[in-house]
Amino acid sequence: MVVTRVEAVTKTKYKVYVDGQFAFILYKGELSRFHIAEDQELSQESYEKIRTEVILKRAKLLLNDMWRTEAQLREKLTRNEYPADIVEAAISYVKSFGYINDYEYARSFIESRKERKSRREIYMQLVGKGVSRELIDEAFEESYEREDSTEAIRRLLEKKHYDRENTTPEEKKKIMAYLVRKGFGYDDIRRTMQIYECEMY
Repeated sequence: MVVTRVEAVTKTKYKVYVDGQFAFILYKGELSRFHIAEDQELSQESYEKIRTEVILKRAKLLLNDMWRTEAQLREKLTRNEYPADIVEAAISYVKSFGYINDYEYARSFIESRKERKSRREIYMQLVGKGVSRELIDEAFEESYEREDSTEAIRRLLEKKHYDRENTTPEEKKKIMAYLVRKGFGYDDIRRTMQIYECEMY
């Protein structure tokens, strides 16, 4: 194998191409350590050593202590130009230690937001983070009750300073439309408004 190109990414970080193909990113000190330079031979032993002792190790460290979904972590490694097989190896490694658990991530995400956001809004946010719909449904089944929608709507009514006595029918329609856009159902909105109004008087 031959190092065909060494391309600076920053002052200390370089893309290394082997036999015309992008291989990995190394730091300046690592180039010296492995004697990497353009048009220089690179033995199979050194190539594998770089991938396992440097690139894979760095990928594992990058993923540790990060509370994210599997899709987010995979995207992060890909964005940082780690080779596909290194991405898979790093993901498997952190999974084995429980650092990736999309179900627990979804459950925690729901618990921390269910009093402020609608079920639909939370659901779509989790889908956007790459959590499977099956896991989201399971997490909702464990973590979400109808009372949670009521509390979330109540908080938003307080935020909008809703007051039956001083709110015009037109303003009430606007508030209801706002709540619908936030993902709440009409029945939950009407029921919560009635409860909220009774509590105020």
